[in-house]
Amino acid sequence: MTQNPFEQNLAPNPANYQPLTPLTLLSRAAGVFPKHTAVIHGQTRLDYQTFYRRCRQLASQLASRFIGPGDAVSVMLPNTPAMLEAHYGVPMTGAILHSINTRLDAAIIAFQIDHACSKVLIVDREFAPVIKQALEIAKTKPLVIDYDDKEFPQDNEPLSFLDYEEFVAGGDPEFTWRTPENEWESISLNYTSGTTGNPKGVVYHHRGAALMCYSNTVATGMGQHPVYLWTLPMFHCNGWCFPWSLSVVAGTHVCLRWVRAKAIYDAIVTHKVTHLSGAPVVMATLLDAPGSDKRDIPHRVAFNHAAAPPPQSVLKRMTEAGFDLTHLYGLTETYGPAVINEWNPDWDTLSDEDRVAKRARQGVRYVALEDLTVMDSSTMTPVKADGETMGEVMFRGNIVMKGYLKNPKATDSAFAGGWFHSGDLGVLYPDGYVQLKDRSKDIIISGGENISSIEVEDVLYKHPSVSACAVVAKPDDKWGETPCAFVELKPEANATEDEIISWCRDNLAHYKAPRCVVFTEVPKTSTGKIQKFKLREKVKEI
Repeated sequence: MTQNPFEQNLAPNPANYQPLTPLTLLSRAAGVFPKHTAVIHGQTRLDYQTFYRRCRQLASQLASRFIGPGDAVSVMLPNTPAMLEAHYGVPMTGAILHSINTRLDAAIIAFQIDHACSKVLIVDREFAPVIKQALEIAKTKPLVIDYDDKEFPQDNEPLSFLDYEEFVAGGDPEFTWRTPENEWESISLNYTSGTTGNPKGVVYHHRGAALMCYSNTVATGMGQHPVYLWTLPMFHCNGWCFPWSLSVVAGTHVCLRWVRAKAIYDAIVTHKVTHLSGAPVVMATLLDAPGSDKRDIPHRVAFNHAAAPPPQSVLKRMTEAGFDLTHLYGLTETYGPAVINEWNPDWDTLSDEDRVAKRARQGVRYVALEDLTVMDSSTMTPVKADGETMGEVMFRGNIVMKGYLKNPKATDSAFAGGWFHSGDLGVLYPDGYVQLKDRSKDIIISGGENISSIEVEDVLYKHPSVSACAVVAKPDDKWGETPCAFVELKPEANATEDEIISWCRDNLAHYKAPRCVVFTEVPKTSTGKIQKFKLREKVKEI
């Protein structure tokens, strides 16, 4: 067989092939825009030259303590400069960054520390009490470094003799950091919510993280020097990879330690924020804030939101408040957002009802995702693209995780048939857009009929008094199970159980309407996702 002349003697070499990694993006930004503001936190300002230097100092100090490839460095930090520095400084040693959800309890934190075999733990003083409990439980005993946020001091006692700022100051600002030998090398570890059993550790690689950087900037319309407000927790899917993405365009990170309406409005106006991300709960925080906390926004702000699309009334109010909305969808296993509702300008001429229907769809694949479809998970064949036939949403591409840490059985199951199985049920439309209908475990089977909890929730959200809601299955002797709605009302709003049920019956097939309504605060994660597993336990007591 004749050899392909385009392959003959044309092998990759250091001059024409380098492993993809997001780390080189920061060195470029620091070289090209050394004095441009990289980080804002309270009164603190770091330019790119200083930011890069501090990341190298952190890496230098970790390396001096023999931290390197195969080691996990855990961090329990809010959205602060230290968290941003960890996203670069830790992988600069070849180690893996493990960001801990700051809302977790001691037992789960201890499990993660042990499972990851953490060598170092950087902890903010705010979380010292729970970390102290976790370390008493954990078998692994990492080196603990205390972070004392000088902009927002905390009263808790430090856990160790090592102070983060002193630790970084002792590092080499010219440290020659380690580039990955292979772009498949692990860069970070993120744990799933663990709603059933222990959480699973999702491992990301340098290649996926780098590709997400380019995809994020394209998907969100970022030009050069955007100003990004951190309302999304950086521990959540590594902040959807935005800690690395902003280096592509030399953007400014505006840190936000706590998600509070006044702080968000003040930051947007003061720093001329151009972009932010978050769940619909952030929208509610902004829209339902007292007038004294609000500010008129003199410019448009791009808001990237995930989870279920908000009701039309919320979209309208957000638009009027100065926000341009982009609906994204993804999972921890896909580095955060991997699907985007690309808006077609032709849809602007549709009726209000038809535009709402278009916005309700999750969308099409991200630029860096190779394939997205909906399949029958038993036969692994695509469903009919009719917008009605349900199947499981599946992903394939370079922004899908490496797998689950130390869990080959779960990894093999997730990748069965050469696709990542999301566990989300959805439909496929003729134009290729995907729309979620439910999690497979959230389908309510009543009298043999499948009821989508999302469909019922969509109707509930249109009720003028409803702020948040969730629908779960309630055991029923006759029907097997029926929908039960947990409803959180807006401030000063009123509604009765009969009123809510009647509203649903007027807008749904009667069998889909809830048989009971519980008025309560709906439990949510720190990222705004509703914790249905808690409601499934609660409904058993009703």
